[in-house]
Order: sequence, then C-alpha cells, then structure tokens
Amino acid sequence: MAGSFFLTTAIDYTNSAPHIGHAYEKVLADVIARYRRLRGESVYFLTGVDQHGQKVQQSADREGIAPAEFVRNVTQQFLSLWTKLGISYDGWAATTEPQHKLCVQKILQRLFDEGQLYKATQGGHYSVRQEQFLTDKDRGPDGEFGAEWGQVEYREEENYYFRLAEHKEWLLALIGAREDLIQPAFRRAELRNAVEKLSGDLCISRPRSRLEWGIELPFDANFVTYVWFDALVNYISFAPGGYDPTSANAEFHNWWPATIVIGKDILIPAHGIYWMIMLHAIGFTDAQMPTLVVHGWWNFGGAKMSKSLGNVVDPARLAQEYGVEALRYYLMSDIATGKDAEFTTERLIARYNADLANSLGNLLNRALNMAHRYRDGTVRRAGGDSPLRARAEAMVEAVDREMLAFQPQAALAAVSEFVTACNAYIDMTAPWTIAKESERAETLDHILYALIESLRLIALIVSPVLPTAAREMLFQLNWRDELTRSALAWGGIGDQHTVGKPTPVFPRIESEAA
Repeated sequence: MAGSFFLTTAIDYTNSAPHIGHAYEKVLADVIARYRRLRGESVYFLTGVDQHGQKVQQSADREGIAPAEFVRNVTQQFLSLWTKLGISYDGWAATTEPQHKLCVQKILQRLFDEGQLYKATQGGHYSVRQEQFLTDKDRGPDGEFGAEWGQVEYREEENYYFRLAEHKEWLLALIGAREDLIQPAFRRAELRNAVEKLSGDLCISRPRSRLEWGIELPFDANFVTYVWFDALVNYISFAPGGYDPTSANAEFHNWWPATIVIGKDILIPAHGIYWMIMLHAIGFTDAQMPTLVVHGWWNFGGAKMSKSLGNVVDPARLAQEYGVEALRYYLMSDIATGKDAEFTTERLIARYNADLANSLGNLLNRALNMAHRYRDGTVRRAGGDSPLRARAEAMVEAVDREMLAFQPQAALAAVSEFVTACNAYIDMTAPWTIAKESERAETLDHILYALIESLRLIALIVSPVLPTAAREMLFQLNWRDELTRSALAWGGIGDQHTVGKPTPVFPRIESEAA
C-alpha cells in the first residue's frame, strides 16, 4: 500500500459567492484525491474558507451586519456547492476557528521572540483590494498602479513587519533544487523571476483602529494580523494532528508536506514567496516545503471571469441545468492544468455528448445488449488474450502517469482513446454476424468477455471524475468489489460473469439551439 498523501486547496475568500473558478479548483483537487485513494494511498483532503480581512469587514458594513454573520452566510454557499458537486473532502478549515487562531498566534509569538518581526512606521500607497502596501516596482510602464490593484490610496501608519528579504537567497536556492516544488514546471521560472526582484519586508499587521476583523497579535493588542499571514497558516493548523510550533507532533509529520492546489493569481507573492518563507522561518526544512499545483483560469468572452465585468458563471446553476457529472467532466477534460481555457456552455454540451453520450454510453449499451441477446447476460473467458487487453493496460498506465502529474485532462484523453478503440473493435469484429455461426461460439465469447472487462476497467478509471456515473456503470456490469488499484488488473470479472440490463447512464443533452 502506498503512503500518506495530504492534499489541500487554497481556501476560498468569503468576500463573495462561489463562481466557476472555485468549482474547477475543488473538482480538480477532488479528482486527484479520489484517484490517489483508488491507488491505495491514505488520503487527507482539506479545504475551507478564509474569513478575515478588510474586504470582508467592508462588505459586512455595506450590508449592515456583523462580519461573523456575513462570512457565515457566504460560507454556507460554498458548503452547499461542494455537497452538490460531490467534493469528497476529509477536513474543513475556517480561519475563525479557535484552533487556527491559536496556531497563528503561537507562530507570531515565536517569530517575534526570535527577532523575525519588528515595528516600524511606513508611508506609502496601499491597495485596498489586495490589502497590501505597494512599491514603485508595482507600477506599470506608465508609472501608474494597474487596475489589478483596485483602489489605491496613500497611507502612513505604524505596523509590524516580517523580515522577508533576508530569506531571498534561500528561496532562490530552493527553487533551483526542488523540481517538484511547483507544478506544472514552467511556473518555476515565473516564481524565480519574482523572487529575484524581492526587496523590502512584509507588513504583517493592521492597526485595530481601522480593522477589527482579524486575529489579534499576541504581543500587541492594538494590532490584528494581515489576512495572508493568517490565511496561509490554515494548511498546517488544520492538517491531521495540527501543527504546534512549541511541540513535536508525530501525526502531523506523518502527513506533511502537503500538495496544495492553487490558482496562478495567488502563486506570486502569497504562496510562492510569503508561504515558503514563513515555513522556513519557523523551522521547516527544504524537504518539508509543500508542492504547489498551480492551475490556470477559466475565461469567458475572452476575459478572466470577474464580478466587476459581470461575466461570472454560476456553477450551481450549471450543475442544476446540465447535471453534476456533465459539469465535472467538462471542467476536467477541457483545460490542461496550469493553462487557461475559454468557458462556453456550448463546449460543455459538445464534450459531454461526444465523449460520454455518443462514445462511452454507446459502448456500454452495445456491449450489455449483445451479452444478453447472444449469451443471456453471461460472458465467459475463451481463447487467448484479446487485443483489447494490451490497449486497456496501456490506458491504465497512461492514466496513472498523467494523474500523478496532476493532468486529468490528459488522463481523460487516454480513456477516450481507449473507448474509441473498443467501439471500433465491435465494428471490426461484427459480433452480430459471428452470432449466426455456431462453430464460432468461442470467438463470440472471446469478444463479449473482452468488451465487458474493458468497460469494467473504464468505469473504475473514470470514477474519480464521474463517481456517480461510474457507480451506475459498475452496477449494470454487476461488479460489486472495492474500487482499488488491484482491481485495475485485466481479468477482474473472473472466468464467467453475469451482467445486468443496460439503462442510459449518459443521456444526451439537447441544446436550445438544437
């Protein structure tokens, strides 16, 4: 049995309702977690919500309610969506929980005691959207701060700072030494370039006089913690066993380091710089640094989805209209992890109909119907190995390789190719003709057995992406064993197997245009 695998996603900021980008990230992580479980690994999948910060306080003020009530309402929207989409998380992180606050404060106290934090007065331009002070390096070629920073205002105030810059050379060396630090690999160059430009330290507090909604600094009650210095800690505060900077914890270290799934917009500086340096500063070794799996964006109408642009797609509505399995399949099959993709409902429908309704659904229906028509539903192993066996084993191997590289899209392409091969095998062998020739009974058994066994493997291998549909396929195939790595070996249905009757698992989606 494989070892422990701790997977977590970036926690969702509860300043607005979930959109398709949130859904994609969670489904991606869920597919990775389910596949690792299929391989026999012990998996702990953590997700959650980031509930502090100035933007949350401002949004709550606009609605005339307390921040705690505001984040509770938004959090419920995330929880409901993850239930609808079948997200199989094991742990839930909420940054207002006492265990998280305590962990953050212990880390802050340790850094303060070791001289990693200091108090100073700074005047400068402040991005309200990003909740951080800006430098001249953040200006565009025209000398202005870009739209990505939102409202920018000049502020001068006293705060606490983290000695970020003194860890610069260490982080550069880590990026060069750890090939698995950032996935996909091309993101490493972006991070390296950003670290090379690193100068100055990180403001990690906000005066309580202007921000109440945050975790109080344990050594100065007049300040609360900067939201990123708070939120990032969730990966260790809610890890199995929980991290405590003042004591050893065998359970925590059995699971850590984590694999963290994040969007490309929060690689730099939050996760790639702040988080790595924070961990280094509190004593984590190079080998204990997490792996960051960085995904791209879903664009809509040629632009990144944005509430301000009015092009946000509601995943709950899509799941209701087209089905959860259709949405999960589209999100995993139409974008390569790390790259961007254009979202269209037309593409969702086309993908589902072509790959699932017309191809996989058709294969399942044809094979089961023939098994009942020609063999009363019972298939038997006969003759030597089918040519489908080598194709099936190549599919399983390709899926394993791509899933371990966090590329479900490429894994599904391998499955689709095998499904196409199975349909072509039916057309080539023409079982309906062979069934008329009694002397070729063994050949017919050989064909039907190979098709049913191929479908069993397909159902198992797509179960991380299509858990409900795969379960229905396996029910119709009358296969009741556990979903494990060993079940992916050819011949799992035994020498003789009786299948159930076919019912549509992937009914076609008829678009309005049709």
